[in-house]
Amino acid sequence: MQVPTRRNEGKHLPKLDPYLTEDKFNELKDKLARLLARRPSLAIEVKRLAEMGDFSENAGYQLAKGRLRGLNQRILNLEYQLKNAEIIPVSPHSDKVQIGSSVVLESAGQEKTYRILGSTETDPSRGIISHTSPLGAALLNHHAGEIIKIVLGDKEKSFKILKIS
Repeated sequence: MQVPTRRNEGKHLPKLDPYLTEDKFNELKDKLARLLARRPSLAIEVKRLAEMGDFSENAGYQLAKGRLRGLNQRILNLEYQLKNAEIIPVSPHSDKVQIGSSVVLESAGQEKTYRILGSTETDPSRGIISHTSPLGAALLNHHAGEIIKIVLGDKEKSFKILKIS
């Protein structure tokens, strides 16, 4: 006899990049606290709607139960992410590119500054790239003055590292 399972049961938590800045870590802790504060009211709503009778025809109950399941899943994901987080240290000036470094690059006569962080904090429009992105991965462990070449699509681009901070 096969044991019945729910659709999402047995799926593993998503593989998340563990690298977070301290600010992002604190932001996620605050978000977790807000979600945990909402859970009791959703549980009370589910209980109230469950008392209205037949579960199979109780649409309000089904919707409330779905909201509670979704909230519980978000809580589990945040707890997992916070438990496995590695805080990016605010390190003194280094002579090589590391996670947390700000790098000034020159490419095609233009200078651009990038900060290399974990993939959960990327925002290319603000110059924040992931250490797993093609450019971020190519820059890691290189020194100022070096020229890095990466292939983007069918083109090869070169970047000169001007400054690391």
